Amino acid sequence: MSSWLRPSERAELRRSSFKASVYTDEGQRRRLSAMVDIRRSNRNRDLNERRRNAATLSHAQHRTTSLEKHLGILPQSVQKLYSDDIKVHLATIREFRSLFSMDLDSAIEDMIGSGEVAGFVQLLAREDCPELQFEAALVLNNILSETTENTKVVVDLGAIPMFLKLLRSTSADICEQAVLALGNVVCDIAIYRDFVLAHGAVFPLLQLINRNVELPLLRTITWTLSNFCHGRPQPNFEHVKPAIPAFARLIHSEDPEVLSNTCWSLAYLSDGRHCAIQAIIETGALTRLIMLLTHSSSGVRISALRVVCNIAAADNMWIQHIIDNQVLPRLLNLLTTDENKRIKKEACQIISIITGGTNEQIQAVINGNIIGHLVHLMQTADFETKKEAASAIYEATSGGTNDQIKYLVSQGCIRALCDLLTHVDSSTLMICLESLENILKAGEAEKHSGICDINLYAQMIDDVEGLDKIENIISHENNNLYKMAVHLYETYWLVEDNFEAMPLGGDAHHTTDYRNQQASVPPGHYDSG
Repeated sequence: MSSWLRPSERAELRRSSFKASVYTDEGQRRRLSAMVDIRRSNRNRDLNERRRNAATLSHAQHRTTSLEKHLGILPQSVQKLYSDDIKVHLATIREFRSLFSMDLDSAIEDMIGSGEVAGFVQLLAREDCPELQFEAALVLNNILSETTENTKVVVDLGAIPMFLKLLRSTSADICEQAVLALGNVVCDIAIYRDFVLAHGAVFPLLQLINRNVELPLLRTITWTLSNFCHGRPQPNFEHVKPAIPAFARLIHSEDPEVLSNTCWSLAYLSDGRHCAIQAIIETGALTRLIMLLTHSSSGVRISALRVVCNIAAADNMWIQHIIDNQVLPRLLNLLTTDENKRIKKEACQIISIITGGTNEQIQAVINGNIIGHLVHLMQTADFETKKEAASAIYEATSGGTNDQIKYLVSQGCIRALCDLLTHVDSSTLMICLESLENILKAGEAEKHSGICDINLYAQMIDDVEGLDKIENIISHENNNLYKMAVHLYETYWLVEDNFEAMPLGGDAHHTTDYRNQQASVPPGHYDSG
């Protein structure tokens, strides 16, 4: 992919690079607990081992004795699962659940090995005894919350259709266990997600929402729906589209967890999908989503930022939509008051998408008094945020008018860009060099128009030691950076001093030849995650 693109092409590249396409960190978010007595297992067995080693010797001996005692009754317990006596069933299930309360990693493995899981799956069908269904679902959720391999065992035993049926139970407790189980099943494997969605799982969840269920169940439902919307490849949009109107209502909730889950659902759906963005816009949800950018919960702010970023990344029309809905004042608020580094970084991402739009959209950012704060972040923030802020300035220099570039210069962007020329990150160096070239071109235009006798911007770069740093990049091991630095040096400084132009790569071809070569580090193309 060539790094030499027209501003409109560059803006498109930036949009595509900002799509939140993976969401690996969010995709592995918390597993909700089913009840107070459901143990949430930690998948990191090394951590569990360290915890066990930290315990006292007597405690460890006690746990070992308890484990041996409980595992010793497993064969008998398996037979009891198939008893005709409901009381025996309930007592047996509670014996199994006591294994989980002991926090023993091997308990589930032994249960699977002894064949007990099949018995619990069969108990899900006991409509004559809701208490049995509930207890069986509790045990299965403990198993599902462990590993992908455990999930496969439960699914292969035919549990998915049974959990789907339990969504229509008259018992709220059973419904919650079924919702939680489906959320656990689909969060790891897209095939299971697609199977669940193809069997219409969204509709009973929407019916539960419409029943004004209690908050704990609503949190579980929204978590499971976010898992329905998540993953690669993306789910069939027609299967999840019916949930969008419900999401538009849920973003007015006062509960941060419900809000965060719902915004993640919308973020997953809007990732690169114009049809989903259109559906979201049509619900009127955009105004509320932008309001959530300054919510008191950082989790809500982050998830709402992702939705807005996806909408902005689609095309200039959607950029204008978010501008019209007053996104810029809220982004400014995040840049100036939010202490969360990730939030500042993602706010800069959205701004860079906006500055990659039309002249009018660049002007909206200027009018919003945002440029000076971007420059400040380039000088003071953590490196990732600096890079995003620099990208926003780059986009503005690429598509902005000479007057707009003049304003950027007045806000101190030349010094900030030159200061970043000492960083080792190649993509950041290219962003800064190309930004400086865009500024220098504007300076040349002013010189040729007779406004001044010299390129004032070239002089300003030299005054802040930017020229020295450009000269240093001439020896950079990255060939594209070397060529770019030579190009700037020859075009704006060396030629004026009447020196002989230095060769590129050992030959005497014109410096502009390298523009047709493949760029190993195209500016603005890096992970937005």
